[in-house]
Amino acid sequence: MKVKFGASLLSWITPQWTPEAGKYAIEKTAKAGFDLIEILLPTSMEFNSKEVKQQLKDHHLDVVCSLNLPKEAHIAFYPEVAEKLIKQAIDKTSDLETDFLGGVLHGGIGVFSGNPLTEKEAEIITEVWSNVADYAKEKGVNIGIEPINRYESYVCNTAGNVLDLIKKTGKDNLFLHLDTFHMNIEENNFYDPIILAAQQLKHIHITESHRGMLGEGTVNWEQLFKALKEIDFEGNLVLENFSSSIPGMQQMVSLWQKSPYKAEELALASLSFMKSHFNK
Repeated sequence: MKVKFGASLLSWITPQWTPEAGKYAIEKTAKAGFDLIEILLPTSMEFNSKEVKQQLKDHHLDVVCSLNLPKEAHIAFYPEVAEKLIKQAIDKTSDLETDFLGGVLHGGIGVFSGNPLTEKEAEIITEVWSNVADYAKEKGVNIGIEPINRYESYVCNTAGNVLDLIKKTGKDNLFLHLDTFHMNIEENNFYDPIILAAQQLKHIHITESHRGMLGEGTVNWEQLFKALKEIDFEGNLVLENFSSSIPGMQQMVSLWQKSPYKAEELALASLSFMKSHFNK
């Protein structure tokens, strides 16, 4: 199996990108022994790709990118704004010479219409996805779309929601990006969504039910890793847990309880947990 173990930028810093913070996250990720770092792109796209690429090379670290659509780029309401932003993210991904862009790319986080997704909204999203998929294909980039829980979006909450919309596009470079925190809320279990997705699953955020230390919450890791083995998963397993020891993190991700672990403790022990479960 070709699997890479990664850490999210959020494992080390808040999402507010600065060159200094980015350099720090790259150094910490490499030192902890991960294969890659997932860089959550700033929506401003103020990001020196050449400088970051050199830092990655210096630390022998692979990279993937992600983008979470902000409220002002909610596809169903502002399709042109969303399409432009996703294309800019594809450009940054390509500039870093990597082939994967994941994230919440179905709607703005925290935007609600007050109703379930309509057919008209689904058509708008499908059209934008088709356009960005074609653009990404020219750049050699695959796109992974992450369903999130009902308290953060009404658009795509489950693996099935994303896969249904991808099918409507008919594009072969759109994939599923799962997150165990959201799965724990929205899916019936941790096995079926992975089996359903099969080779369309390329990227997983590995995080506990309370965003803390792996194995200390309610996520059924045995089910998850059993399913990954059965589909012969090839992709990225990226740690995305948070520590209140990082200044600003509590406010940024609603982490109101104080974390019992510092960021480095979380990262090192969680990487060991991921590898031991995957290699069983």
